[in-house]
Amino acid sequence: MKVARLHASGDIHLHEEPRPIPGPGDALLHVTAVGLCGSDLHWFKQGSIGDAHLERPLVLGHEFAATLESGTASLDFARSSAGQPAAVDPAIPCEQCEFCRAGHPNLCPTVRFAGHGEVDGALREWIAWPTRLLHPLPDGLNACDGAMLEPLGVALHAIDLGKLKPGMTVGVFGCGTIGLLVLQLARLAGAAALVATEPLAHRLEAAQGYGAQPWDHYQGVDVAFECAGENAAVEDAVQAVKPGGGVILVGIPDEDLTSFTASVARRKGLTLKLSRRMKHTYPRAIQLVAKGMVDVRSLVTHRFPLEKTAEAFAVAQRREGIKVIIEIA
Repeated sequence: MKVARLHASGDIHLHEEPRPIPGPGDALLHVTAVGLCGSDLHWFKQGSIGDAHLERPLVLGHEFAATLESGTASLDFARSSAGQPAAVDPAIPCEQCEFCRAGHPNLCPTVRFAGHGEVDGALREWIAWPTRLLHPLPDGLNACDGAMLEPLGVALHAIDLGKLKPGMTVGVFGCGTIGLLVLQLARLAGAAALVATEPLAHRLEAAQGYGAQPWDHYQGVDVAFECAGENAAVEDAVQAVKPGGGVILVGIPDEDLTSFTASVARRKGLTLKLSRRMKHTYPRAIQLVAKGMVDVRSLVTHRFPLEKTAEAFAVAQRREGIKVIIEIA
């Protein structure tokens, strides 16, 4: 099978490797679509993300859809489900620690994650993955839709942390894929007004298409979502939110350091929360897309075959369009 491996910063190329052999409880999947995420770009540009560093050639890709080839039965899949399209949860929590047992698998300290550290991701033709982490795609959702469910799940978790109420004013600072999904979800949650900042004109235009107005039209927002991974966006969010409001930090900074003016945040008595991936969001994400309540399809602006993975990363790094997808036949 064809596999795209990252060997060093900016160095990703194809290999021919054997198909994986599923272990107990695993399914063999044929990967059909993989979205390139901001965290993938951290790996590609820097050979690291946060305190994790590239120590071996790594297969990136954690936003993915696939078709089931074979695997053990689960509540959602029977043994006869070969060919069933599925979205795939990329996180494998231990399910035994205090955080998993308390219902917070996204905080599991020993979680294994596709395309991170020792766990190869989905930029390959075939992958073995736990059957319990597969979610059947209903009719009407294509492979790219399935890959977009992971970033939608991240946005849903951020919205959950924001505890939005109808009538609130919501700010989104950074309008890439996650920011644009947060805007859509905030509107669904009953936000009375949406404001956004984004330096790239085409992404700001997309935000305005979802009803967002420039930040300077409002004196303050009730909840601010920072989705850029830039300290300038964090600072803007802190400045924009009302006293007593909340700031949800979703972006991942390049330098693994977040800063803001402490006196402003302190005097406003702000609540800051950091969003860690997602938890228990796939069923909701599937329903929102299947019912047409959230638009993920129009966010996919570039598609490449697996053979052009390096070109796809170059486009994503230049921040052209919004979401870049690798399609695998």
